[in-house]
Amino acid sequence: MSEKPSKLSGTKYRRILLKLSGEVLAGDDKTGINVATIKSLAEQILEIHRMGVEIALVIGGGNIFRGMKAASEGMDRATADYMGMMATIINGLALMDFLEQEGLVSRLQSAIEIKSIAESFIRRKAIRHLEKKRIVILSGGTGNPYFTTDTTAALRALELSVDIIFKATRVDGIYDDDPEKNKNAKRYQRVSFMEALQKQLKIMDSTAFSLCMDNEMPIQVFDIRKEGNLKMAVQGDAVGTLVSKSEGAIYYGS
Repeated sequence: MSEKPSKLSGTKYRRILLKLSGEVLAGDDKTGINVATIKSLAEQILEIHRMGVEIALVIGGGNIFRGMKAASEGMDRATADYMGMMATIINGLALMDFLEQEGLVSRLQSAIEIKSIAESFIRRKAIRHLEKKRIVILSGGTGNPYFTTDTTAALRALELSVDIIFKATRVDGIYDDDPEKNKNAKRYQRVSFMEALQKQLKIMDSTAFSLCMDNEMPIQVFDIRKEGNLKMAVQGDAVGTLVSKSEGAIYYGS
């Protein structure tokens, strides 16, 4: 395990892993890549990069292809998962292009060998890129079927010794019940791994969540569509929901 870099003035975290769902890239289009949305994401990433934060990214592929859905409709699960992994490479290429338009140096790494498009994922090489302040986009999942991009994010976060996983989604945090069905559902500001497990809160898939809990890797869930949220999260401000080893749930407004 590499040594974690020290924190910067004005930020709570020095090295982060930003997990983006493919649906986030689709914006209001639901599928495909929305140019305005991906440009906004690149601008937000530029903002925290200027603060000195080292940034690794894992992107889903659900805006292009959903392997689980295809498998449930009769496609071979392993084949469907490989197609989903390739969708994450497409998203990674798109984001890399927009990051570089913002003047950021980035590297696309893939767990699936695809030499003409991306570097193969090598842990030590990825760490060196981060140390040189390059944005590292980690695509191709884990390189194996039957694992989600949530698991990829948890695994890469541990391999790269990041301080926290930011799970940037289309929701504003984690609730104690489904807010669409229960108008009295309360949003957590902070919740522990054990409480999340006991209450069966849907944060990540079970493999990813277990990796984070066993290794005390905190997860912060927030709405990336709201400008300023990513910067607030890096600064340690209350945004979305923080999941960590700390005991005692805290709700907004309590």
